[in-house]
Amino acid sequence: MDLRAIFMGLAFALMWSSAFTSARIIVSDAPPLYSLSLRFLISGLLGVIIARALGQSWQLTRHQWRAVIIFGFCQNALYLGLNFVAMQWVEAGLASIIASTMPLMVAFAGWSLLGDRLRPMAVAGLFAGVVGVALIMGSRLSGGVDITGVILCFIAAAALTAATLSVRTASSGGNLMMIVGLQMFVGSGALFVAALFLESPEFTPSLRLGIAFTYTVLVPGLMATWIWFALVGRIGAVKAATFHFLNPFFGVAIAWLLLGEALSVVDFIGVAIITVGILAVQLSKQNPTAT
Repeated sequence: MDLRAIFMGLAFALMWSSAFTSARIIVSDAPPLYSLSLRFLISGLLGVIIARALGQSWQLTRHQWRAVIIFGFCQNALYLGLNFVAMQWVEAGLASIIASTMPLMVAFAGWSLLGDRLRPMAVAGLFAGVVGVALIMGSRLSGGVDITGVILCFIAAAALTAATLSVRTASSGGNLMMIVGLQMFVGSGALFVAALFLESPEFTPSLRLGIAFTYTVLVPGLMATWIWFALVGRIGAVKAATFHFLNPFFGVAIAWLLLGEALSVVDFIGVAIITVGILAVQLSKQNPTAT
């Protein structure tokens, strides 16, 4: 892992984590599903235009088309859609903490569904992650957090787990920006259909909403997705996923800084434990003897 890869990973983690705060701002003034559908439509158009300007082709490999569809539906429609809906009732920091457990879910799914062997460090990391989540959830539930929103966030993290497991071959074969743009269209279409049945297209225009929406389209929406695919292509999915251990810290820090969300001592301890757990799981995969 060279310095460029490290810089890309840090940038991805920061951009990805900031999406929860900007989403929290958006859903306070706009319907979540319509907003997200519009965001993906704009991001998709920009992605495809940039891809064509770079000379990239519509001709994708079978694995790339599969990743476009599955990643577009699981990450964009399910993961982000459910998170946007949940953040009408759940704070951005808590949503980011739940989302950050995705690497732990990937490791558990690999062991329970795919028969992957877990090294002792990975087992310890999974245990630490469960303990950290339990601490935070216990504290928040006793404080009256909305249980429906929490459940939606966990379902969203499970959907992102499925997307991650499906996207490992997407970065091979070139046309990276085209893949990014096309998977945005998949999410936009799915969310628009859902919004037609579930929401009323009522917005409260404001400068705050405009800034948050523009930022979400360009940074977490387009730049972070492109960096993620490029990072996976450069160092592989296992090493790239290591940077997810930064998401709990970045997520709560940005929400505290920009939204003034309160953090308790238990929250800090829980985030630290989850962070260590994620790092342990990912480092266990770096060992060449691991299976």
